[in-house]
Amino acid sequence: MARLVMKFGGTSVADLERIRNVARHVKREVEAGNQVAVVVSAMAGVTNTLVGYTRDAAALHDAREYDAVVASGEQVTSGLLAIVLQDMGVEARSWQGWQIPIRTNEAHGAARIESIEGQTLIERLERGQVAVCAGFQGVAPDNRLATLGRGGSDTSAVAIAAAIQADRCDIYTDVDGVYTTDPRVVAKATRLERVAFEEMLEMASLGAKVLQVRSVEMAMVHGVRTFVRSSFDDPDAPQISADGTPVGTLICDEDEILEQQVVTGIAYSKDEAQISIRNVADKPGIASRVFGPLAEGNINVDMIVQNISPDGKTTDITFTVPESDYERARKVIEENVEEIGFENIEGATDVVKVSVIGMGMRSHAGVAAQCFEGLAEKGINIRAITTSEIKISVLIDSAYTELAVRTLHSLYGLDG
Repeated sequence: MARLVMKFGGTSVADLERIRNVARHVKREVEAGNQVAVVVSAMAGVTNTLVGYTRDAAALHDAREYDAVVASGEQVTSGLLAIVLQDMGVEARSWQGWQIPIRTNEAHGAARIESIEGQTLIERLERGQVAVCAGFQGVAPDNRLATLGRGGSDTSAVAIAAAIQADRCDIYTDVDGVYTTDPRVVAKATRLERVAFEEMLEMASLGAKVLQVRSVEMAMVHGVRTFVRSSFDDPDAPQISADGTPVGTLICDEDEILEQQVVTGIAYSKDEAQISIRNVADKPGIASRVFGPLAEGNINVDMIVQNISPDGKTTDITFTVPESDYERARKVIEENVEEIGFENIEGATDVVKVSVIGMGMRSHAGVAAQCFEGLAEKGINIRAITTSEIKISVLIDSAYTELAVRTLHSLYGLDG
């Protein structure tokens, strides 16, 4: 017998037929003798509709009331799934974030989980009851509902798994695992059996949409073994692979991966914009004058390139921000022109970040050189580069996205 958390996203619970399919997955685990907690998202499209209502009601609205509105989507789903499970003869009860309770900080709309009291859930699970928990929500210090931001149900699931000391957390989605890259771009992309937490963290933050970044962080901190699985597989089909693990991709500690590929996957992010500040005074403290105001505006800066000027008097600074923050970032820089001191500012939104990720890069030389040579042979110009122990990211023109991803996928032997 195992204690499991099963998480189902919006597409998996899009309508009553799919909710019944989810219930069959849950019933299968219960009949196998497992203790089961389920975490659900709102039905597909519901959160967008609710967000739209708040914006139509008032352009500027109280974040606490925003949370009260958008959290209702998960409440509906959890109640419906509990009803369907009960109708199938499975004892189940729905739980909202404040009932567990999942305690968050005060940042309504983008709250972070601070603690979960799991004892009540454990007691219910040990009595044979399925706990159907509303994802994406908790209770803030002011005792009002707080939501965790987009993709927050993944974080809810991992946090609950840690709180109830679950043997594993199964994230059911519309794909059957984590792939070496986007299968829509590279037909030869293959499903990975195991991915280290650190690799998944990089992949999630660099464009892979399978898991939310904060959920991977939490899984890594608390050592929660996480499986990415497909909710569209037949619930009655064999669910265990030859090695005794569920069919899908296991996100786990590096020690659980026996054979480590040099490169595990290729990710890309289109939500990128480039800003270049020309002829900035080349003197100590200038970088803080550029990036300090951006930090105060909660604008995340990623790649940074500073050119060294021949005369030692002026320099150019280029950096990237999320495309959604592009106009705001330009405005912040322009408002601080006297403090920074620059001749002109340039920008581009037709750029994409392509990343090569792999734990094996720590112990293999020449991975970066291969990347640069491979892209050069295809005539792809690199605008900026950033690296870490297990990642190389390059900024290129968006027109070359698919060519770059396919080139690198083949270059590192990832084609299936």
